[in-house]
Amino acid sequence: MLHQNLLTKEQAYQKLKYYCTYQDRCHSEVKDKAYSYGMSKTEVEELISRLIEENYLNEERFAVQFAGGKFRMKKWGRNKIKNELKQKQVSEYCIRKAIGEIDELEYTETLGSLAAKKWASIRGTGINQFVKMTKTRNFLLQKGYESEIIMKVLTEFIKK
Repeated sequence: MLHQNLLTKEQAYQKLKYYCTYQDRCHSEVKDKAYSYGMSKTEVEELISRLIEENYLNEERFAVQFAGGKFRMKKWGRNKIKNELKQKQVSEYCIRKAIGEIDELEYTETLGSLAAKKWASIRGTGINQFVKMTKTRNFLLQKGYESEIIMKVLTEFIKK
């Protein structure tokens, strides 16, 4: 069966250029999009190279934007951000760079405020410190925060 391109290489390039201009993308998203246009492996590689050369596609920029956005908007922790970037097949270098861009003080403050909100929301008869601590810890782990930092913050709540 002959595989016929849905678009010419130039049409695909124009669409991919727009796709990358609209929002920063990782390489795997752009590759998937290119394949959906009926491009061959060779054509996809050429298109990706051209987009990188012309700075429409920059995985480091994507990773930093992604990490910053997920941290600020969704209050995700480093672990969750790392895992999401790995799923998007972003390189280890770019992941480290992106995580490094998150301000340490802001990170700790965000974790503290999330912990305080969760801690205050746990009500009910027979709820003791241990139960509150466990529920808050599990919530923060699910958000992607590191257990060592969580324990430091929760120890402060118990002292209060």
